[in-house]
Order: sequence, then structure tokens, then C-alpha cells
Amino acid sequence: MLERLKLQRNSCNIISEKIIKAMRSVRAQKRGEMVVNTMKIMVETSARHLHVTKEALETLFGKGAELTNKKDLSQPGQFACVEKVKVVGPKGELVMSILGPVRSACQVEVSLTEARKLGIAAPVRESGDITGTPGCKLVGPAGEMDIDCGVIAAKRHIHLDPKTAQEFGLSDKQTVSVKVGAQERMLTFGDVVIRVNEKFAPAMHIDTDESNAAGLTGTVDGEIIA
Repeated sequence: MLERLKLQRNSCNIISEKIIKAMRSVRAQKRGEMVVNTMKIMVETSARHLHVTKEALETLFGKGAELTNKKDLSQPGQFACVEKVKVVGPKGELVMSILGPVRSACQVEVSLTEARKLGIAAPVRESGDITGTPGCKLVGPAGEMDIDCGVIAAKRHIHLDPKTAQEFGLSDKQTVSVKVGAQERMLTFGDVVIRVNEKFAPAMHIDTDESNAAGLTGTVDGEIIA
């Protein structure tokens, strides 16, 4: 009986909160104010990594080489690999893991701090948008190769499946802001691009510079402000 009363009280509280929010929204609209919708999203820190083609994989690791799944990632079908590659720039080098599966083009994703260490002026781009970007040298255990382009600092972004995007009222290529972090280093990221695809799972990705700026540790929840 006591448990039932607790459940009823919790349900009433949830309903009351929804009613209050709806009333506030209506009042704000009547006053001509902008109504801000907030949504929770998992925020993950994406450390430096690279994507390779099948041809590049064989050049770096030998003919017939295959990627070895070390850990599944939040995005369906994506995984961190056992295989690592040395990325060499004009001023330095960094060892980083490959993310699978293989792609149609090689792409190296670093933070801006890491780009400076390499001596490469990496532009902030969405994944896959590598035309006109700098290249680098890739060194593996079986060989090395130069890529003409592909080094970027990934633009912060949110992956959404179509159903979740519809529930949130968001669309592909839309930009939003996301509030993250603890009270001591709370931070709101602007210009976060929404990416919608049926193969995606809801998650926001930021690089290590951005994560450190907000004092984040591990996976956290963020609040989308659209």
C-alpha cells in the first residue's frame, strides 16, 4: 500500500512538472518571448584517431590485413581497433588507434592542441568533409604512406536517429547549443551540428580539448538547447 502511494505521488509530481512547463511555455509565447526546448543527450569524448581505406590498411599492415575489433563504440557498427598507426607531421608525431570499419577515404581526427604538436593547421570540419584539408604521413608496422588530405579537427556534433530527431524537434544539419559540465566548470558549447541518419544512435561527440575545458571525466549527460 505504501509503495503504491509513493508511485502515485511520483506520478503526480511528474505530471505537475509537465503542466508547469507547458504553462510557462504558453505564457512566454503570449509575451512574445522565445521558447527554449531542452533535451538530454549523452556526451562522449572522442580521442584522436584515424580512419583508413582497405588499400591503406594493407600498405600499413601487410597484404590481406584486417581490422581487429578491440571495443564496440556507441555508434552501431563502429569499433575501436587493436591496430595503431604513427601519424607524422612537419613538427612531430603521434600514435593513434584506427576506428573501424574501413572507409572510402583516409581521415585523421585530432584536437587543435594535437594538430599544433604535429605542425599541421587542421581545419574544423565535419567528418567526411576533407576536400582541401592538409595531409600527413602514416607509418605502420609493414609500411608507410603519405595522404594528400584528411587531417581535421572534427566539428562538435550530435548523432541522432530519425525517430529521436523528430521527438526532439531537430533536423539534419541544424546547429544547437549544449550545456555540459559540473558547477565549477560548467560550459555551453555553441555551433553543435545535428547529424541525422537511420544508422546513428543518440550521442554527442567532442574532442579532448573541449572535454578538458569543461572538466569532463568519462561519459556525461548534456542538455541540448535548441
